[in-house]
Amino acid sequence: MGSPRAVATGCAAPHCARLCTEAGLAAVLAADRGLLHWRAMSRLGDPGLAEHAVQETLLRAWRACASYDPNRGSVRTWLLTIERNVLTDIARFRASRPGDSSWDEIGEQAENHCARPDFVEDLTDGLLVAELLAQLPAAQRDAVVQVILRDRAYQDVAAELGIPVGTVKTRVHYALRSLRRLPVCA
Repeated sequence: MGSPRAVATGCAAPHCARLCTEAGLAAVLAADRGLLHWRAMSRLGDPGLAEHAVQETLLRAWRACASYDPNRGSVRTWLLTIERNVLTDIARFRASRPGDSSWDEIGEQAENHCARPDFVEDLTDGLLVAELLAQLPAAQRDAVVQVILRDRAYQDVAAELGIPVGTVKTRVHYALRSLRRLPVCA
C-alpha cells in the first residue's frame, strides 16, 4: 500500500508517477528540475516567470499523478508534455494581455484553459537549442532531439534506430547531464 501521503492525495494507483510521495517528488526534482527550468527560461526569457512555469508544471503533475501511464512514456516525457502545455498557456495569456501581468493572473488564467500544445518555437529559442545541441556527440544529440524536442517515446526511437531502449535512455541521460554543465549565453 502507498504511503499515507500518497493515500491522502488520492494517488494510490499502481502506475502513478510517484510525485505524490516525498521520495518520488525529490527524485523528480533532482533529475528533471534543471531541464524544466532550462526549457521554460529559453521559451519565456524571464527567470521569475520560468520558475513559476516549473512550479505550475509540478503542481499539475502532482494533481494528475494517478493518471500517469508508463506505457506512454517516462515520467520525464510526461512532465515535459505538461510543461509544454503550461508554457503555451503562459504565452497565450501574455499575448492576449500585453504589458505586465502578475504571476497570480497568469496562474489563474492557465488553470481556466485546456490549451493544445503549440509546436512552433521562437527562432531565437531554436538557435540557442541548436547551438547547445551542436556541442553533443551525434548519437546523444539525435536521441535528445527525438525524445525531448520531438516528444517521442523511448520505445519508438529505439525501434526506429534499431537499438535497445536502454541505449536511448542512456544517450539522453548523458546528453542532458552534459547540457546542464554548459554555460548558457543570453
